[in-house]
Amino acid sequence: MAAAKIKKGDSVVVLSGKDKGRTGTVLQVLPKDGKIVVEGVNVATKHRKPTQQNPQGGIDRVAAPMAISKVAVADKDGKPTRVRFETKDGKKVRVAVKSGETIDG
Repeated sequence: MAAAKIKKGDSVVVLSGKDKGRTGTVLQVLPKDGKIVVEGVNVATKHRKPTQQNPQGGIDRVAAPMAISKVAVADKDGKPTRVRFETKDGKKVRVAVKSGETIDG
């Protein structure tokens, strides 16, 4: 399996779909499914029945998984960039293709 180019905690930009252009932080990566969950993007509503824990019930807004190919890592200027791997000081690090900056996290 290839190394993950997008990881939890990265800032990403949505490239296509109804949320195109929006940015958010990665909450979860699902590599088996090729999906990713981004905070505040691809929000779905779930209708909840009243239960003992939640006697009111109601409508919850939850970030749903989306295809990992629809997002790109945000560069320091907020624009999308591709990611490549380089070896620096014997360590494999992620590098933004546009700026050449190393990506923390």
